[in-house]
Amino acid sequence: MKILVVDDSFTMRRIIVRILSGLGHDEVVQAEDGIEAITKIESEDVDFVLTDWNMPNMSGLELVMKLRADDRYQKLRSSWSPRKPRRPM
Repeated sequence: MKILVVDDSFTMRRIIVRILSGLGHDEVVQAEDGIEAITKIESEDVDFVLTDWNMPNMSGLELVMKLRADDRYQKLRSSWSPRKPRRPM
């Protein structure tokens, strides 16, 4: 199964990729926003999308809505991860 990890934070992508690798998922593709994710989905044989919610250019919600609205991606599964805003200390 090829998994696409979408997050604007390089550190978060790296953490998620390591966790997935530890779970036996070695086919992982990365994108830093929804626009790059669409490009990766069109060029790679992606089976599952794990996306952050709040990103620049195209949010995770916009990405998931775009994928669900396109019949080409009916079998593609997705999940999103909302990050709580950071509070000032």
